[in-house]
Amino acid sequence: MKTVLVSGGAGYIGSHVTVELIQSGYDVVVADNFSNCDRTCFNGVEKILDRKLPLEEIDFCDSKAADRLFATHKIDAVIHFAAFKAVGESVADPLKYYGNNLESFVNVIGAARKHGCSNILFSSSATVYGETDKLPVTEQSERQPATSPYGNTKQICEDILRDCVKAYEGIHGIALRYFNPIGAHPSALIGELPRGVPANLVPYITQTAIGKRECLSIFGNDYPTPDGTCLRDYIDIVDLARAHVAAVTRMVDSKMKADYEIFNVGTGKPVSVMELVTTFEKVNNLKLNYRIAPRRAVDVTAIWADTAVANSELGWKATRTLEETLASAWAWEKRLAGKE
Repeated sequence: MKTVLVSGGAGYIGSHVTVELIQSGYDVVVADNFSNCDRTCFNGVEKILDRKLPLEEIDFCDSKAADRLFATHKIDAVIHFAAFKAVGESVADPLKYYGNNLESFVNVIGAARKHGCSNILFSSSATVYGETDKLPVTEQSERQPATSPYGNTKQICEDILRDCVKAYEGIHGIALRYFNPIGAHPSALIGELPRGVPANLVPYITQTAIGKRECLSIFGNDYPTPDGTCLRDYIDIVDLARAHVAAVTRMVDSKMKADYEIFNVGTGKPVSVMELVTTFEKVNNLKLNYRIAPRRAVDVTAIWADTAVANSELGWKATRTLEETLASAWAWEKRLAGKE
């Protein structure tokens, strides 16, 4: 049985990936410093699986701690999620993002290489494509200048992984470029749980619906899109998690066609911000209090994925509907509020 280290594994994406990995027959070691999350999702994972999991509470910016972790466990592959991820905060405090996101990844690769772990999967983002005129984007689409320090750290980490794979014999790397992960596990035991004011749209929607936030702001309705709001590719979190299992399996089973590969992980279907809001209202039979606010400088007009490569090479495809996903997000929010 292969063992996968999930760095940042107690967070939103990491917790869902941990569930899918274990249900697919992998052993998992979860590592997190809980700077971006509490233990709610980790506890939820153990409830879903009905078992205790190995948990290493470490900061990957500590190279000695990373080294000890790899020395303690026989790791066959590592999925690296551990990073700060709020776009707006990265603009306000770029050194925080460059220091944490780059150093932690360098330390993970270094420790993995030292201890014979040859398979490294990086949690990248569609933000690396920036503002592009050619849609949908493919893996060959040119990366545009990042619109935020957060986005720039994703580009730089991709480059770090690519260069390490090229330089060090035996190292294999995959970068998964996510689009917009949303929703929660069907059990409602794990989901998105931001600290403080949500930086992402769906948790702000659910917190407004539950009464925790007074009003949802829709940033701009004058974009050159059908309804004037931005277009995004919203992917269900469980579908996203299953893509990680497919990518890890591709690595550990030596099925990669190159030592470094990139895959888009999305639905391939553009959805506007306003469409997402109205679908949430319809599916969950409620009315949101929202207002139109000025545009934000960091927002691109439109982006969605061409998923053909991931579909064919990983044997993976997004299957959950937007309605199912938004219903799961609301079920999770109600459970957090004790109303479910």
